[in-house]
Amino acid sequence: MAETFRLSTRRRSELVEITRQVQEIVSRTGLTDGVIVVYVPHTTAGVCINENADPDVRSDVTRFLERLIPQDAGFDHVEENSDSHIKAILTGSSVTALVEEGRLLLGRWQGIYFAEYDGPRTREVWTKNIGSRR
Repeated sequence: MAETFRLSTRRRSELVEITRQVQEIVSRTGLTDGVIVVYVPHTTAGVCINENADPDVRSDVTRFLERLIPQDAGFDHVEENSDSHIKAILTGSSVTALVEEGRLLLGRWQGIYFAEYDGPRTREVWTKNIGSRR
């Protein structure tokens, strides 16, 4: 079963936690055991699973990527967002999470994040879940 949701980002680069939205999809669709794939259909954004206990991790990651791949690095792309494309390649466009007894099976400190690299924008997140339903 496929589901889509939208989100709006506020900054050029940011990690937005979407764990709650993904869990709501698992619950609404009745998935009890299986997997959910979270996919981002954008070339300047990504999705990842990482720590959700300390918000400093999110800012550390975005700051490090901005230093590693600066927007003004002399890229040729006319839209001046090649850095965003490169960051999205490094982050990846999808993650897969396990579902057991109707709940996302994430580690104690893990959350699912939408990774914005060319915002602010309104974006889509696509999901597909596979498995047993109630």
